Amino acid sequence: MDVGELLNYQPDRGAKRPREQEGRAAGGDDDSRGGKQQKGLGSRDPARHREAGAGSEGRAEPGDGEEQTGDKKRILEKLMDQDEEEPEAEPVDESTVKKMILTFEKRSYKNQELRIKFPDNPEKFMESELDLNDIIQEMHVIATMPDLYHLLVELNAVHSLLGLLTHVAIAVVDLLQELTDIDTLHESEEGAEVLIDSLLEGQVVALLVQNMERLDEQVKEESDGIYNTLAIIENMAEFRPGLCAEAAQQGLMQWLLKRIKAKMPFDANKLYCSEILAILLQNNDNTRELLGEMDGIDVLLQQLSVFKRHNPNTAEEQEMMENLFDALCSCLMLASNRERFLKGEGLQLMNLMLREKKMSRTSALKVLDHAMIGPEGLDNCHKFVDILGLRTIFPLFMKTPKKMKKAGVPEKEHEEHVCSIIASMLRNLKSQQRTRLLNKFTENDCEKVDRLMELHFKYLEAVQQADKRIEGEKHEMVQRGEILDDSIEDEFYLRRLDAGLFVLQLICYIMVEISNSGISQLQQRVHQILNLRGGSVKVVRHIMREYAESLGDGKTEEFKETERKRIVELAENF
Repeated sequence: MDVGELLNYQPDRGAKRPREQEGRAAGGDDDSRGGKQQKGLGSRDPARHREAGAGSEGRAEPGDGEEQTGDKKRILEKLMDQDEEEPEAEPVDESTVKKMILTFEKRSYKNQELRIKFPDNPEKFMESELDLNDIIQEMHVIATMPDLYHLLVELNAVHSLLGLLTHVAIAVVDLLQELTDIDTLHESEEGAEVLIDSLLEGQVVALLVQNMERLDEQVKEESDGIYNTLAIIENMAEFRPGLCAEAAQQGLMQWLLKRIKAKMPFDANKLYCSEILAILLQNNDNTRELLGEMDGIDVLLQQLSVFKRHNPNTAEEQEMMENLFDALCSCLMLASNRERFLKGEGLQLMNLMLREKKMSRTSALKVLDHAMIGPEGLDNCHKFVDILGLRTIFPLFMKTPKKMKKAGVPEKEHEEHVCSIIASMLRNLKSQQRTRLLNKFTENDCEKVDRLMELHFKYLEAVQQADKRIEGEKHEMVQRGEILDDSIEDEFYLRRLDAGLFVLQLICYIMVEISNSGISQLQQRVHQILNLRGGSVKVVRHIMREYAESLGDGKTEEFKETERKRIVELAENF
């Protein structure tokens, strides 16, 4: 192998984690992407020398003089020697780590010096780059001792590593990915805090994004480098969720959107991008606004439109689809994005997905719920009726599709979204569109009212059974002299929600709304079935008062107060 070949050598080092069979659920299991690698002294195989020629593109070819031949011999001998003998692993302690970091600093400085001195002659700094790459591989052992991470910061190694992202990028990314492994970070919170602080101070996300811009995904090793870069970002975001807004602002959001819409075959990197995007948008209005400003709603709708008439081909592609739907739902929590969704014809796309009966139908229902809920959903509710959405939503109200049950979608989840959409329309629709909605309930001898009452008794029974169990447990706790604090009360309330309390509240809300609509036929039918099955107006009023009290967060006090009064008034007139 001559030096020319050596400079272009691209070995297959493989990703830090398995990428092909990744059928992880969105929630993640024990073998999720972070499957922790066995740590120890870095491998010293010849593959580590891939970095050596990085950044030498476009430079002059060296001459054929004796000096060059000597350089070639020395470099080739060095490469040959790597395979012949493995050094015995020394016991690693604080002093070893200090020595290792100081060696790294010296080699880094020497490499930098030679690069400046001989910018057009890679052979001159080749040997120093191999040495540098070598020590970076050895530094992987530090990832087994997070309590010593402070040494990386105190001895300036973090700053130096970030500076090397321009020419030994893959080696640095591999090391950072292992240092930030989420399990390792939790082993020593103190060491982890110091490391993350130092990385953020060095603008790590901006530098990683710039590095990803330079990498070519057609080259396997560089594609793996992008995957491992995303793993670093995921690890840091999981350890410190507050950094998401800052990371998005440092170019990450823009890069993710660009990569997601790139015309490339589906692969593990695209899946990972969709996951990181969903993480950035969780509970964060700043990142949601940023995505909206970057036309991200259109990007998400374009990517999801593929699944309108076709199911995902693999479990991984299905996971990506669900991540994109989750990202869209997060974005719709922000009022300004509801408008962008409306203009981007998101309602039309979701309505088509519901009609096509493909795998995307469940998630499309969830998106519609997010788009139409609350006062911010007013325009979307009116548009949904205009595009004949009532013809789509009511068959789903009348019967939970078998396909959804087979796909493992809980019946309660389906019924909750459908009832929430109908409740949002009753709350938001005015004039002609409201009349069209109410007329649906009178069709076919009020069959939709019959279905509504059937659901009412189904969920009432489930919640009453849960209440009975909870009361029994409370009684036992009082007898044992235990105190019922807020955390226990919260736990009981969550159990009532699991039993179907929220769906029951939505159903009762629809009942009181249609009974107060001025259409006597609807009011009579609701009361007729209620009396026939031994139901009680008092119970419905009680459920409505509880619903009014629990109106969600994020709304202004003024809105909550007005809405409470309105709901209580509807209940009193029931």
